[in-house]
Amino acid sequence: MRPRRSGYGGDDGLPVVMAIVNRTPDSFYDRGATFALGDALERVDAAVAAGARIIDIGGVKAGPGGHVGEAEETDRVVPLIAATARRHPEVTVSVDTWRAGVADAAITAGARLINDTWAGHDPELVEVAGAHRVGYVCSHTGGAVPRTRPHRVHYDDVVASVIDETTTLAERAVTCGVPEDLVLIDPTHDFGKNTFHGLELLRRVDELVDTGWPVLMALSNKDFIGETVGRPLERRVSGTLAATAWAAARGVAAFRVHEVEDTVDVLRMTAAIRGDVRPVAAIRGLA
Repeated sequence: MRPRRSGYGGDDGLPVVMAIVNRTPDSFYDRGATFALGDALERVDAAVAAGARIIDIGGVKAGPGGHVGEAEETDRVVPLIAATARRHPEVTVSVDTWRAGVADAAITAGARLINDTWAGHDPELVEVAGAHRVGYVCSHTGGAVPRTRPHRVHYDDVVASVIDETTTLAERAVTCGVPEDLVLIDPTHDFGKNTFHGLELLRRVDELVDTGWPVLMALSNKDFIGETVGRPLERRVSGTLAATAWAAARGVAAFRVHEVEDTVDVLRMTAAIRGDVRPVAAIRGLA
């Protein structure tokens, strides 16, 4: 099946880059480097300049940690969303949340995409997206509770489970009013999965793309990459970029990342090898 055209792509022939900006003091990768509003805005500016078309703003660490209530999460994300929407109207602002109330406030502030990384844990979240006719990311967690780590998880077929859960949610999103071209499906590496599951999802990525829904992958510095190459958190960029090239060559439509510039280079090189884009400046042997 030919994938549906994503409403987030530009005209350059490249997959979309979604830049991660966390307003959390304990984020797993940047350790709170963008918790302060000014630091977060600097990160936004740099990501846009490097080629990000979506800015994904989150206010709660994905993994276990201190309790963050709905009001506190809202206070963390709304000012940054509003400022980003004003400064960069050309990009899509996304909110990374599993709470319908946070999403509603975020949309009022300027968000145009809900990144529901916990697979509809709050059943009203997709309804909020539909009511406002904004985009929605359909993820897969195998039923995991938000902010928990996987423990002895098992699937008879992890790819089949991902396809079933994400496409069912995608169809519900459209029924609720989300524009079809603003729906993305995300296999959600590491969430409710072990390293072997993560590798299987990449090995069989063609099956995800063949659903017809644009696929978003959040591979950046994940634990399954660290365990595969035997590297600690701060040394997983090469493994991330290798996985990104593999997925991009097989039709993944969008990537959620920390390293925007490096990712854009990988996507451009992969697309050029495929013949989808031309080199930026080709003069060797031609002049």
